[in-house]
Formats: sequence, structure tokens, C-alpha cells
Amino acid sequence: MKKKLIAFIVCLVMVMMPMLAACGGGGGGEESGDAGDFKVALICLHDENSTYDLNFINGFKEAMGELGLSEDQYMIKTGVPEGQECYDAAAELADSGCKLIFSDSYGHQDYMLQAATEFPDVQFVSCTGDKALVAGQDNYHNAFAAIYEGRYLAGVAAGMKLNEIKEAGKLKGATPKMGYVGAFTYAEVISGYTSFYLGAKSVCPDVTMDVTFTGSWYDETAEKEAANKLIQGGCDLISQHADSFGAPTACENAGIPNVSYNGSTKEAGPTTYIISSRINWAPYFKYAAEAVQNGQAFDTNWTGTIDTGSVELTELNEDVAAEGTAAKLEEVKAGLKDGSIHVFDTSTFTVEGANLDSYMADVESDADFAPDTEAISDGYFHESEYRSAPYFNISIDGINMLDTKF
Repeated sequence: MKKKLIAFIVCLVMVMMPMLAACGGGGGGEESGDAGDFKVALICLHDENSTYDLNFINGFKEAMGELGLSEDQYMIKTGVPEGQECYDAAAELADSGCKLIFSDSYGHQDYMLQAATEFPDVQFVSCTGDKALVAGQDNYHNAFAAIYEGRYLAGVAAGMKLNEIKEAGKLKGATPKMGYVGAFTYAEVISGYTSFYLGAKSVCPDVTMDVTFTGSWYDETAEKEAANKLIQGGCDLISQHADSFGAPTACENAGIPNVSYNGSTKEAGPTTYIISSRINWAPYFKYAAEAVQNGQAFDTNWTGTIDTGSVELTELNEDVAAEGTAAKLEEVKAGLKDGSIHVFDTSTFTVEGANLDSYMADVESDADFAPDTEAISDGYFHESEYRSAPYFNISIDGINMLDTKF
């Protein structure tokens, strides 16, 4: 009888072992856990009505789908202000079992860092933030992309359109002028509008640009009013670093060409929209999530590029774009990829009439914004190479800032 019982137990164990292994009962479970228990979250400043947040949301969902995560394994919190509410949301998500939490706004970062110090077993990423480099917190990260290259390309498309308008004798003034609706006078915005301007200038040398600011990332009324102010000021084309359809709508109403950001706004401007640059966040979300799921370390500062699929242009609106734009964009894109073109080539711009051969940038962020890193070498400003978030904050000739109160 005893022998039969032992034989039965042995058989039972042999049958159960594969089942236990399939359920994650094998080695390494403490690092990655049961795949079905792995949870990821994204905290958003606004919701799907913001082109900026929608771009993050779409990238997040795409990455989670590629990883095969079910809908109950990833969460998205929208409408989270840049205040204590962000910490509350992050803490709630950590308590609910999330092992990786992203936020999408620069102003979230202090609260994400606070959560990181209190939940050491959870990884926190402040996308577009700039404090991970000096925070000294192993579970706190920053991520961005070399979007200045995308904006430069979008600027090339804008410059070609200005040449077309000029050749048709339809400029508002003696020389081509662009307008730009910015949110704040942060380095991220300055880097963006400067790279856009330099792209346009590379094909339309006599272009100038007026820039105005709204003091908000998302304010449809203010963005529309700002665009109208620029149009009334004689601008022949408008672009923006703002997150609503306000500026594109103003351009459509006025019949002024528009270059967008974060995604196509053709819906709002079918007869004026040309193209948009955007960060594709899906590659980064997938990279970070795979690392955490597998118990692996990942970059404290990560910068996506054209090669990683992180810097993209939306589909060109051929009905509005100048003839030959698509071919020119491919040519310039190839130059950016092989290093023969640098967006911030110091031979292509001046500051108070002079070329720069040296510039100390504020890379290691502190409260005083003190310069700490030489950013110019080999003839160009090395943007987003020493940390992921932009630090180009130079006012160059040809760009007129109409106000700086933000």
C-alpha cells in the first residue's frame, strides 16, 4: 500500500511540475514576477483633446499592445495637474501594483521624484524632465527625443512653401516672415522654434520669424488669439509649440499655411495644413517596460532619434505643400542621419551679428539655472547629447520674441 501511495505522489508531482512552471513558479520570479501581474501606468496632464497628450496616449497603447499586455495591465490617468495631484496619482498607482509609472509633462517631475523616493521598488519616468541626471535616485528616469531634428525637417517644408509664396508674388511684406505660437520660454520651446527656423532658413535664406507665448501648454482660445496676432502682424506662415487646434484653426480661417506639432491637424486645416513633426513614444515605452518586466536596468536619461523611430513627420499634405517638398525632406533626413547636417551648425546662425564658438549650457539642472557644460564643439551645438531634455536656450538673429513674460 505504501509503495502504491509513493508511486501516486511521484506521478502527481510529475504532472504538476509543468503546470507550476507555466504559472511562473520557476526561478527568476522575484525579478520579473508573473507576466499577468505586471502593471504599467501613464499620467497625463490633459486628455485626448490635447494633441500633446493624445500623442503620448497613442504611443503608450501601441507599446503595450506590442508587448502583449492586456487592458487590465496598463492604466492611463488623464487631467492630472502639475502639482501635488501628480504625486497622489503616482502613489495611488504604485499602491495598486504598478511597477513602472510614466508621466508626460515637464511640470510633473518634482512630484514623480517625490514618489520615487517613497516607492523604491517602483520605476518612475518623467518624460521631458531634466532632473534625473543629478537626482541620485536609481528608480527615477528622464526620457526625450531629438525632436529638434523633426522640427528642422518641418521647417524645411515651411521654407519651401514660403519660396512658393514669394515666387507667386503673394508675400505680405518685402521678405518672408513666419510666426510661431510658443507656450513658455523654456529651453524645450526655444530649441524647438529655433530648429524650425533654421530648417526654413536653410532653403529660404531671407526668412525671419516672430514668436509669441501663451503661458500655457493647452489653451485653445489663447493659442488662436496668438496665431491671429501673428497673422495680423504680417506673417506668411504659422507654426506652434502648443497643444490645441487653436492655431491651426486660426490659420484655416485666414487662409495662412500652417505647420503643426505632435500630430496631423489636417482635420482643422484641410486647405492650410502642410505637415507636423512628432515624437513617437512607442519605442521608448516598449524599451522601458520590457526592461522592468525582465528585471533589467534601463537608461537614466534616454534620447530617441530618427534611427530609433522616435522622431517622425506626419504624412505630407501634398495639396498644400510646395512642389518637390517630399524629395527635399528625404534628402535632408538622410543628411541628418549620416551626420553631414547638424541642426545647430554654428556657421548657419549668428547671435548679435557674430558666430558662436563656445557656449556654456545649463545641463545639470539647478534652481539657479547655472551654466555648467560646454555645448559647442566640432562646429555645432550638441543638443540633447549630455542629457535627454533640450538645453539650447540661445536667442539667435532673425527671430523676434514679441514677449518674454512667460
